[in-house]
Amino acid sequence: MKDLPRISVGLVVWRETEVLLIRRANPPFQGCWSIPGGKVEFGETLHQAGLREVMEETGITARVDALIDVYESITEHGHYVMADFSADWIEGEPQAGDDALDAAFFPLEKACELVSWDDTRTALQQSARRRKHD
Repeated sequence: MKDLPRISVGLVVWRETEVLLIRRANPPFQGCWSIPGGKVEFGETLHQAGLREVMEETGITARVDALIDVYESITEHGHYVMADFSADWIEGEPQAGDDALDAAFFPLEKACELVSWDDTRTALQQSARRRKHD
């Protein structure tokens, strides 16, 4: 029997006009830049999981704003259902923590160049468009 899909969450954390990225320490896409996030643990809401992952991976405190979209990835690494949210930076300077080799804020254009997944690039762009209209 195949493994069930895993639910994960990612946060596009904004500090003014810059977004927070981490460089992944573990597969899949080890060494690549992405938004902070990870698996939802039993009993956590999506928001709680996203905020926990941001804190663990970067030391940043944030506030969830809105759902960007839900994405799926089906590869040899497994089947992931990923809910990505926009969030606002509250405090802290990015420091690589759990599951991250590096963490930093980047201007949107640079962040879009650095990320490896098209869905993550789309989430960054959708989040930016939403912020313009709010």
